[in-house]
Amino acid sequence: MIDSSPHLTWTNVFIGFLFVIFDSVLSIVLGLGIASSLLVAAVRCIIQLSIMGLVLGKVFASNNIWGVAGIAVLLNVLAAIEATYNKAKRRFSNMFPLILLAMMSGTVPVSILGTNFAMAQHPFWKPDQFIPIIGMILGNAISAVGLAVNNVHKEFAENKDRIETYLAMGASRFEACQPVAVEALKMALLPTVNQLSVIGLVSLPGMMTGAIVGGKSVEQAARLQMIIMFMISASSALCTLLALFFCLTTLVDSRARLRPDKMYSKAPLLYRWRDAAGERIWNGLKKVMFWRRKERGTEEERRGLLDGQSR
Repeated sequence: MIDSSPHLTWTNVFIGFLFVIFDSVLSIVLGLGIASSLLVAAVRCIIQLSIMGLVLGKVFASNNIWGVAGIAVLLNVLAAIEATYNKAKRRFSNMFPLILLAMMSGTVPVSILGTNFAMAQHPFWKPDQFIPIIGMILGNAISAVGLAVNNVHKEFAENKDRIETYLAMGASRFEACQPVAVEALKMALLPTVNQLSVIGLVSLPGMMTGAIVGGKSVEQAARLQMIIMFMISASSALCTLLALFFCLTTLVDSRARLRPDKMYSKAPLLYRWRDAAGERIWNGLKKVMFWRRKERGTEEERRGLLDGQSR
């Protein structure tokens, strides 16, 4: 099938970026305070996708299993960083390596089994199939793990006395933390459940659209999307379960003691530098905008006085 999709240039990307600028202006007008975060996220999106496009082009061309494995590990590392330092409001000790282990354990087996058996892809590591799928799975796993960990920290902050009471009455740490884990898992998987319920009815998913554009029949694209959604649900559940296990066993030790000292909210130094630099740049822009607005008002006031004197 001949590719009839248009060739996109950076001009097209800039036109699309205008929608982000519109959101930023709306945020400034309404005083939402998310304009800088939105612009930073959009710039990150451009840089990250540009780099990923260059890297994936070489991996796809090489068609090498070790290149695919390297990209899969890299994506898991980046996903663990995102879940640990950006999605989680508070962190626990050794969170990054534990979340990385949870991500690897939940996404790699599901991706291998899904592509090999459900999708009947041979070899299963074919780059143009395996890498996009594990990327989509990781994207959903990041959100699920972040929601679960944040919910656990919220429960420990609000219901610390109840958990301590359970422990004092002889409950094991798993028994005392079971209500917390159940609630956190439900909250984490709720977006996936909602996505499954509306897909194809309200929303047309990106993978299905891409498959259709790539030449697959609509029926085959729909079946492919079904398989991917089922893989996403399984992987999100597995990653979240493991992340909750690591989180709860860190916050409640083997001697059934609460360990609030294992929980902290301080970001790494690099992230604090990044946030401080972004805040300084944003404050500088606001000062420039305020100064120009003030100069414009002063000029209009001066003109009004001159007009009054001339009359």
